[in-house]
Amino acid sequence: MVKERARILVVGGGYVGMYTALRLQKKLKQELKRGEAEITVVTPDPYMTYQPFLPEAAAGSISPRHVVVPLRRVLDHCHVVIGEAESVDHAKRTATVRTLATEEEGTGARQLTYDELVLAPGSVSRTLPIPGLADHGIGFKTVEEAIGLRNHVIEQMDIASSTRDPGIRDAALTFVFVGGGYAGVEALGELEDMARYAARYYHNIRPEDMKWILVEATGRILPEVGEELGRYTVTELRRRNIDVRLQTRLESCADRVAVLSDGARFPTRTVVWTAGVKPHPVLAATDLPRNGRGRLTCTPQLTVEGTTHAWAAGDAAAIPDVTAEEPGAECAPNAQHALRQARLLGDNIAHALRDEPIETYAHKYAGSVASLGLHKGVAHVYGRKLKGYPAWFMHRAYHLSRVPTFNRKARVLAEWTLSGLFKREIVSLGSLEHPRAEFELAAGGKPSQDPPDNPKGSS
Repeated sequence: MVKERARILVVGGGYVGMYTALRLQKKLKQELKRGEAEITVVTPDPYMTYQPFLPEAAAGSISPRHVVVPLRRVLDHCHVVIGEAESVDHAKRTATVRTLATEEEGTGARQLTYDELVLAPGSVSRTLPIPGLADHGIGFKTVEEAIGLRNHVIEQMDIASSTRDPGIRDAALTFVFVGGGYAGVEALGELEDMARYAARYYHNIRPEDMKWILVEATGRILPEVGEELGRYTVTELRRRNIDVRLQTRLESCADRVAVLSDGARFPTRTVVWTAGVKPHPVLAATDLPRNGRGRLTCTPQLTVEGTTHAWAAGDAAAIPDVTAEEPGAECAPNAQHALRQARLLGDNIAHALRDEPIETYAHKYAGSVASLGLHKGVAHVYGRKLKGYPAWFMHRAYHLSRVPTFNRKARVLAEWTLSGLFKREIVSLGSLEHPRAEFELAAGGKPSQDPPDNPKGSS
């Protein structure tokens, strides 16, 4: 039983935010019923996105609605506020939050007060001041971006199939991915696989007509799976005629021309930016301590160092890795740690409210898995290295076991089963991104946004 009524504010509805709130629901069930505790979750989206499934969603192997988890259904004992936390004044125990309602009302941001704070806003794409990137670059962190990229790739194939201009055709069939980490390699592998399959339904496009280019600033890709499997991945991608350029940077993509640091120039209509992430901007608008990389300085117990009643985990937190041999090591900001940290974080907050001892987070890294397209992958788990189909199968099995809720597990498994029995879906619904464009034109107005390359979509 808690000593007094506790107001818990969770900033972020991603992996850490959702699982922490879910754990608190379970641990404080009686206190919530008696009104001795309340949990508020502030999140910009009403769902949690399971990001490891974004590449498969982009490739059409999984429906986009099955890679997200509705927060209001899962967190039925929490107060879910859809909005952005703009700043936190922990000394005063207040957070400034801007919601859709405050924008409509014109009342500005609202203040939320709390007793216990959980900061789990995640991360945002780390971009560089590259000419043309803001105008032409495509990110790959959200389900909207993943589905938008799928639509875009198929629409480029439609353009290439119907144009008589060889320059336009070449640019439409050139796809540049910047960043050799998980997001970039998996997105490239899945989309290339999908596009190669889709090419059989175009009378004048062959797989070898398409150029797929991976640009990585360092000398290796997928560092999480180890050097040997990283080299294997490069070999496997190049065997598929994917142009892998290591120790190369994107210097410009202005005027729809990708200019690389090695002097190469590629006219292209597709530049996908997956070159890393950075802490969410809200962390800089708090009075809590941060390290040199902008992440919150935390203890192994998941508290924010030097403060009380403030907790953090996941991408936003620099948490010491007590299992590492080298001093000063921190837990990697990945889903494997985030899930386990969130569960312990929920437990520790419940312990603290009840004046019970809190626990130390300790998890030895188990390994990594990565998909390179249908039936292709790499894995390095508990010292064992797998390639090809076994690694791909392990990738699916691992992430199926980790995707939240039995409902989503069953739906994803059903879709995988059906995709094994029937042909791939190669439908583009680009018009979904601008649903009012056609009606506005029919009504004599101007579209509120630029219409997509192919407003009708294709099949």
